[in-house]
Amino acid sequence: MEHEVPTVEWAGDGLRLLDQTVLPGRVEHVVVRDVAALVDAIRRLVVRGAPALGVAGAFGVAVAMRQAAREGWDRAALDEAITRVREARPTAVNLAAGVDRVRPLVDEGAGAVLAAAQALLDEDVRGNRAIGAAGADWILGRLGDRPLRVLTHCNAGALATAGWGTALGVVRALHGRGRVEMVYVDETRPLLQGSRLTAWELARAGIPCAVQADGAAPSTILRGLADVAVIGADRIAANGDTANKIGSLGVALACADAGIPLVVAAPWSTVDLALPDGRGVPIEERPAAEILAWNGVPTAPEGVAAHNPAFDVTPARLVTALVTETGPLEVSAGETPLTAEGAAKGAARGAARPTG
Repeated sequence: MEHEVPTVEWAGDGLRLLDQTVLPGRVEHVVVRDVAALVDAIRRLVVRGAPALGVAGAFGVAVAMRQAAREGWDRAALDEAITRVREARPTAVNLAAGVDRVRPLVDEGAGAVLAAAQALLDEDVRGNRAIGAAGADWILGRLGDRPLRVLTHCNAGALATAGWGTALGVVRALHGRGRVEMVYVDETRPLLQGSRLTAWELARAGIPCAVQADGAAPSTILRGLADVAVIGADRIAANGDTANKIGSLGVALACADAGIPLVVAAPWSTVDLALPDGRGVPIEERPAAEILAWNGVPTAPEGVAAHNPAFDVTPARLVTALVTETGPLEVSAGETPLTAEGAAKGAARGAARPTG
């Protein structure tokens, strides 16, 4: 059940990224050796998913340092380039956190930065496995040890991380125990990360799945066809409000109405303790062409405006459980990341650092 295709890895003289814009039709890689190419890859979603962006950001500091050495930049130019990587996408806190983790090592040289970035990658894979096990334990404890029908939105699998996955890590752990009957995969408009990426991962792992339109998800839940929804997160506020791919809020509302658990699976690095609640999450507005055209062919009348937010925020009261590598927090019952228990768990991992 390992994912055979690494999402992010250092390849000798550059950062090698699995190009997720061409999946599932082709498996191709992009090697970036300069900051402009990396920022472009991040913005075009060649690499995407909060944990994967964190790892790419860390390696991106080394990319900037190598380019600075080749082109004779001064320190101010290097700092500006690193900041460009850090700010390439605003919503996912992990990107900034990955850059910030290795940036203090710049004076020690590229070797030190690369070692720290690789350590972050390895840590992410270990953390994902811990999230998967903890999430499976919590779900089976809540719903009973039986085959389950799971609904998921967007892609929070190996492709969105350094390996294994967060939300899909939970699904993989359940599948490994023989406890997955079906996974309903929201297609996740407008870029179809669910149908293109999540379904691809599940099919390769031999996990039964069915792709559905995003608009079908609430009906699937209210008809009693799903037992639990498991999603990822790009930023989690101190009170447990959760930012994830647009459409997640509709899933959360349906789960609340149907009385089934909504489980958010994410690494502790996604928690932003400096952010009191979800009202402060910057919501990225994506290009209009993503929803006004498909493959260059217009799908809306000429001159029509577009509203294309990439993320929405689910209030903490709708999040049944937040599962990190430190274990589950029952957020809707009052266990938030800022509670004594949540803060203690984060501190134990050494990752509860404000990111702003």
